[in-house]
Amino acid sequence: MQLSKLLEKIEYSIVKGVSDREISEFVYDSRKLSKDCLFVCIEGANFDGHSAAADAAKAGAAAIVTCKDVDIPGDSEITVVRVKDTRYAMAYIAAAVYGNPAGSLTTIGITGTKGKTTTTYMVKSILEKMGHKVGLVGTIEIIIGDEHIPAKNTTPDSYMLQYYFKQMVEAGCDTVVMEVSSQGLMLHRTQGFIFDYGIFTNIEPDHIGPNEHKDFDDYMNCKGLLFKQCKVGIVNGDDAHVKDVTNGSTCSLYTYGLKDGNDYTATDLRLTRGEGHIGVDFHVKGKVEMDVAASTPGRFSVYNALTAIAICDQFGAGENEVRKALKEVTVKGRIELVPVSDKFTLMIDYAHNAMALESLLGTLKEYNPHRLVSVFGCGGNRDRNRRFEMGEVSGKFADFTIITSDNPRYEEPLDIMADIVTGIERTAGNYVTIADRKEAIRYAITHGEPGDIIVLAGKGHEDYQEIKGVKYPMDERVLIAEILEELK
Repeated sequence: MQLSKLLEKIEYSIVKGVSDREISEFVYDSRKLSKDCLFVCIEGANFDGHSAAADAAKAGAAAIVTCKDVDIPGDSEITVVRVKDTRYAMAYIAAAVYGNPAGSLTTIGITGTKGKTTTTYMVKSILEKMGHKVGLVGTIEIIIGDEHIPAKNTTPDSYMLQYYFKQMVEAGCDTVVMEVSSQGLMLHRTQGFIFDYGIFTNIEPDHIGPNEHKDFDDYMNCKGLLFKQCKVGIVNGDDAHVKDVTNGSTCSLYTYGLKDGNDYTATDLRLTRGEGHIGVDFHVKGKVEMDVAASTPGRFSVYNALTAIAICDQFGAGENEVRKALKEVTVKGRIELVPVSDKFTLMIDYAHNAMALESLLGTLKEYNPHRLVSVFGCGGNRDRNRRFEMGEVSGKFADFTIITSDNPRYEEPLDIMADIVTGIERTAGNYVTIADRKEAIRYAITHGEPGDIIVLAGKGHEDYQEIKGVKYPMDERVLIAEILEELK
């Protein structure tokens, strides 16, 4: 690889050396420095790669990319490339390293506070019914053909993202649908290509604090970056902040929602519930006319389905393909129904903060269950206010709460549970505390009453429990199966 070729699409200056250098590999982790490599200095939360510039020179690196002054041994022949932002530059370099694979894919990026994960799977399902081969990048996993790779971040670093794109092209994919986090946009992980479609689901105050966003305006601005990096935008026209998020957008825009005036509008909503089923039926009008049955409950499911319908309409999806896909699609840990009893409904969901839990319980309350039962805990070594807030939400919305353990990390589970109790006791909600999560689930199942809806919240797709720095296997689906077998 020629250094000059890798730098073609970015603005840079040569501080030292020449750009006509052969590069053996691309590195952004100082622990992986090698002879003739190109090292990009990235400033992280705990380590600044610029401090390893001299190490790169000693290791025989051919070149480094920096956005700060660095100390290099005077006798070194290393080339020093100066850019405005090394994360931004890294995205373009990574794309060049892998031959700009996004150019061979139809790219769909979905951003928003809630709904990203479910919508990506809905879109994948519909497009595959149409004959497309679709890759997926998201919070739960990366899907490339038949390969499922556990995800570390909602949006991977640009280097890994381009690597996955390359793998998708080689696997015969023609489309990729991916979740685009605000952090991913802020840190330029999705630079290096233009999305064919950019999607906005909704926005609420979240991810605000140290190492995230300084305030809500910053959060909104980062979400809005997607609409300066896509050809077509499809946005939730009902969201109170949609104009702020799309301010300065450079793409054509389509809207969806429940209010009149959107390009894709849902009407005639009807909540449905039966044995092993809880969902919502509705009609879509505007750019398409069709009746739809979503296999997950509530208004947020309507929004998720509308998003998928609006995207897939751009591909020419037909009513039969949409209806079949939406009926069949399931997402691990997102309102995931688990067959346990004909008498009551049990589901697993990732709701792990007060906002998500309130949305979920509020939605399920609309189905008028005999009892709404909430089973959840909170993570250790996190903001204690989350515990108070989740306890208060569950106390207000659930008829009965089973407080248990989540990922205690380095805290004592009983201390975390005591904080949740503090929150729930601000309400008149009934509750019990059971520290062992399996026993808490057993209690919920054995005390289930006809017509109940039982929610196991917080773990979702996770298949582990983190205790004292160790992740122990713990999948709620496995726990349920064990409990049912033991109850026989």
